[in-house]
Amino acid sequence: MKRRLIASVAMGAALALAAVGLPAAAQTKTLKIVAHADVKILDPTFTTAYISRNFGYMVYDTLFAQDARSKPQPQMVEKYTTSKDGKEWRFTLRPGLKFSDGSPVTSTDVIASLQRWAGRDSLGRAMTSAGAEWKSVDAANFTLTLKEPFGMVLDALAKPSGFPPFILPERLAKMPATSPLPEVLGSGPFIFKRDEWVPGNKAVFVRNPEYVARSEPPNGLSGSKKSHFDRVEWLYLPDANSSIAALKRGEVDLIEQLPPDYIAPLSTDPTIKVGSGGAYQGFLVMNQMFPPFNNPKARQALAHAVNQEKFTAAMGYPLNMRVTYCATYFICGGPNETSAGAEPFRTVDVAKGKALLAEAGYKGEKVVLLVPTDVPYLNAEALMAAQAMRSLGMNVDMQNMDWASIGARRAKKEAPDAGGWNVYVTVAGEFDVNSPITNAYLGAACGTSLPGWPCDKPLDELRTAWIKETDAAKRKELLDAFQKRAYEAIPYVNAGQYSAAYAARSNLKGLDKLWAGMPVVWALDR
Repeated sequence: MKRRLIASVAMGAALALAAVGLPAAAQTKTLKIVAHADVKILDPTFTTAYISRNFGYMVYDTLFAQDARSKPQPQMVEKYTTSKDGKEWRFTLRPGLKFSDGSPVTSTDVIASLQRWAGRDSLGRAMTSAGAEWKSVDAANFTLTLKEPFGMVLDALAKPSGFPPFILPERLAKMPATSPLPEVLGSGPFIFKRDEWVPGNKAVFVRNPEYVARSEPPNGLSGSKKSHFDRVEWLYLPDANSSIAALKRGEVDLIEQLPPDYIAPLSTDPTIKVGSGGAYQGFLVMNQMFPPFNNPKARQALAHAVNQEKFTAAMGYPLNMRVTYCATYFICGGPNETSAGAEPFRTVDVAKGKALLAEAGYKGEKVVLLVPTDVPYLNAEALMAAQAMRSLGMNVDMQNMDWASIGARRAKKEAPDAGGWNVYVTVAGEFDVNSPITNAYLGAACGTSLPGWPCDKPLDELRTAWIKETDAAKRKELLDAFQKRAYEAIPYVNAGQYSAAYAARSNLKGLDKLWAGMPVVWALDR
């Protein structure tokens, strides 16, 4: 009886409290997103994993950012100038910029961040090859001097993916990029709540009170990043049925990557909005440090065994969201689409593949394939990869693990039988594929830190020539020559092109501002 009385009093107090208004903490406006993967690596300059890149956009900002038309726009920079020959640049930071601990963002922070980034990124390395030298003038001003013209300076500083040039505090930026940063101290719109982080469950962000937003409205990745939400939760729900049920009940607001099987049924639900997440390309990435894929003939063999249409169909995407066959490495329908060099691989030729594999010296050794268990379309891509490899007579060792674990495993340079790997599958959005410089896996500079460690000097030389060339006709010739060489070196196998999808509650505003599959959460409101 006492317990019932206590419960009644407590309930009455709660109702009375609701009547006069909830405490501020209870009124926190929260956005809940089902993230496409579990975030484990909190350093977006250490890995190209999209979940870590997305984490970077939550907590860091960039000097420039691409708008919805892929044009670089000033972000942390207030103004800039360049000389007529393009060799001298001067930049001024916006006033009042701070890190999330309240310390000012200075030019020394910027320079250290760009130097760390340049050691990892393809555009950063290209700038370094052009003689890039950064110097601090004062706390707000810094310069870039080049020994030779580099026409992609702003494109580099606004690079949206792969390794975006996020700005960190100098003391963190000076730490080597060979291991993840131990601390998160950002320059961006949110603060990461490490104390609420539950790996394998959720990551929590709160609005950064120190963040100084631009006055322009959100436009792609540029403009204001002032959030309409006090709190953003990334939930990791690997079971698709659970995430869909949560969305229908209104327990979550957005599923970042909608499993393909649910695209059609959710499109008819009036409480749900299904939208395009941009063009993607499937990748079969091969470890080129160890046999058999250290031999280009073995990589060509696998390319001969891949049927793009079957791959994207197996991944579950409906016919109207996939391309039957895409000959280019640079996104069909994109500005750099070309079919140069693709003709020998246009149709599946397993017999040719077997012959090439034999020429590569393969004799039935185990080939370790990393299979993601928690991302359905990647799991399907891996199963198709296993089928293609077995059709060539490969002895496939399928090792199952979650996607976050694959992200860590693929960085290992140990031999496949000592904790390393031979093949893993992934996908890349159009912003990471559509040119020789943004397509990181075609960046075959020897010594690259990219998992797979491609190394092809002729390909890298052609890419450098393409970057430097300013004549449009010659640039097209170099693009074709670059792709022809790519089909000889095969840095990775193109597993086909498709369009991804997201699903959101229909009361979520700003969905039209979601950009090419990136969760631009600061543009959203309810």
